[in-house]
Amino acid sequence: MYSFKNDYSEGAHPRILNALLETNMEQDEGYGEDRYSRKAIELIKGKIGTEDVDIHFISGGTQTNLIAISAFLRPHEAAIAVSSGHILGHETGAIEATGHKILSVVGENGKLSPSDLQGVLDGHPDEHMVKPKLVYISSSTEIGSIYSKSELQNLHDFCQRNQLILYMDGARLGSALCSEENDLQLSDLPNLVDAFYIGGTKNGALIGEALVICRDSLKEDFRYHIKQKGALLAKGRLLGIQFLELFRDNLFFELASHANKMAGRIREELVKSNITFLTHSPSNQIFPILPNAVISKLQNNYAFHIWEKVDSDSSAIRFVTSWATKEEEVTSLIEDLKRIL
Repeated sequence: MYSFKNDYSEGAHPRILNALLETNMEQDEGYGEDRYSRKAIELIKGKIGTEDVDIHFISGGTQTNLIAISAFLRPHEAAIAVSSGHILGHETGAIEATGHKILSVVGENGKLSPSDLQGVLDGHPDEHMVKPKLVYISSSTEIGSIYSKSELQNLHDFCQRNQLILYMDGARLGSALCSEENDLQLSDLPNLVDAFYIGGTKNGALIGEALVICRDSLKEDFRYHIKQKGALLAKGRLLGIQFLELFRDNLFFELASHANKMAGRIREELVKSNITFLTHSPSNQIFPILPNAVISKLQNNYAFHIWEKVDSDSSAIRFVTSWATKEEEVTSLIEDLKRIL
């Protein structure tokens, strides 16, 4: 049984494990003040192309989202998210548990547009309801789509005009940036969003995300928020070492490119077989619509999520490839798809 369920089934890239092992017995400062974390931050700033950002390493995506969003918002303020957004469906009400409502928008193909945001603002005109303040997006999105530069620019401009905070969940940012359809650079993001994070957990690290805060007004006292939410690790160097290894060369992007390449092979074969898809997802997640009988046969040898029932005879499933997906397993899946279809 080979799993295409997610991109965190494996442990970590061997280079990261080796780096952790080689530095294991060294003594260093705690709570992210170690030399590895400081060097990793400088490397990432170099990749981003600006020194004028604050970077914090946090262990996981949900923890990053809840700390950032709750820190950025005042008690009466709310977040806006597309209905398929991770903070709405997959974080056990973590944001709401901090006292902030999430306002859901249908969106299109997992993405928000200025017209979506305007509708929310129009529906919340005064102090008798929560005040929309933060716009939550992700790229790639929960259903595999990515934001183009023009789409992000339009959102940025709208948020600037309406004094909204634009926050990007980057759990799969590597896959988005390495997509063949992408026209964004990592260095574009500080000019387009107020904060974002670079996902390590789903791109070769054992654990860890790098939160990048771009807007000055959001930076103050942020380490207090990390500590209060239980995320300021005493052995913070374990996160810094991993990001140092990912960004000291192009490893981060090489791993994401591999995941996309593996997904592309599967996608191409399904297209040849005239299979349709639930979403347009040019990343490492694909959502083919298959007959239930075909799905049942595939489940004999492969693990994957049944995403959504389409009709009485067919369902959309999700295949996710990772930095560690084996080419021979993708070949086997393709051969089995050909045989069953």
